[in-house]
Amino acid sequence: MRVLVTGAAGMVGRKLVSRLAENPDLFGAEIEGLTLADVVEPPVPASLQAVTATRTVDLSRREDTVSLIKGRPDLVFHLAAIVSGEAEVEFDKGYAINLDGTRYLFEAIRAEGGREPYCPRFVFASSIAVFGEPFPEKIGDDFFTTPLTSYGTQKAICELLLADYSRKGFLDGIGIRLPTICIRPGKPNKAASGFFSNILREPLVGEEAVLPVEEDVRHWFASPRAAVGFCAHAASLDTSELGARRNLTMPGLSALVGEQIEALRRVAGAKAADLIRREPNPDIRKIVAGWPRNFDASRAAGLGFVAETNFDDIIRIHIEDELEGVTP
Repeated sequence: MRVLVTGAAGMVGRKLVSRLAENPDLFGAEIEGLTLADVVEPPVPASLQAVTATRTVDLSRREDTVSLIKGRPDLVFHLAAIVSGEAEVEFDKGYAINLDGTRYLFEAIRAEGGREPYCPRFVFASSIAVFGEPFPEKIGDDFFTTPLTSYGTQKAICELLLADYSRKGFLDGIGIRLPTICIRPGKPNKAASGFFSNILREPLVGEEAVLPVEEDVRHWFASPRAAVGFCAHAASLDTSELGARRNLTMPGLSALVGEQIEALRRVAGAKAADLIRREPNPDIRKIVAGWPRNFDASRAAGLGFVAETNFDDIIRIHIEDELEGVTP
């Protein structure tokens, strides 16, 4: 099997490749070639160096996407994207990468199939940002997509393209709408949702964090470990079970910011929770107010996708995966 991962230097991409290094049969077949692509050079685990090539690419350049597909990968993980806050501020950049880059990949695959039969599995990292108000109490997969951000609009358009290119037999696509991934390791990024991780990640290592919204804000979460599991399961899922509805909302945990903080207090103690400083930010609050809060993900769960059910576990997973041996 030949595998392509775009966004391989990003958080989910790195963790997906690391999981593959630990479990070479993660995608259900032996890996003969692995291409890791991103705007910066992705890291390569030592155990995968013999089968791995890295590519530094700009997905807004059609020729870069064509070059990625020339090797005819059997499995594509399209994880690359401009994150939500940046896509809202950098309008042209968001559309160039998130929409144009995705369609360029689809078109490159279609062109390859026009020369000789070719129909790769294409796993697309979508987002719950495709949904917009007004919301029912729980959002099902059949709820209409009316995104209220540029990022959500870009993802929603790509979901439609994924379904149509799959219908035409150009590719075998599955879109996985990721919850907000928490706790993200590393430093804060430009995602508007970044504070959901910041208020847990920084206090766990003895650093102060800023909370820009009220504690009664509710949101939909899953851990990085669950996100990797979603990707791996999507790679081997029998897509005939999806029919024409190729995009799935992933399972997750609906929780209040206040419940996040209480979980932090239970797992790490009051000293950690007291490091959260409240600084209301009207811009962040406005964006967050238009985000969905709770989902009925029974369709994805019925197909075997799984996620955490409480925030204590999400925090413990971060400690196990990122902070082993770290003393705040």
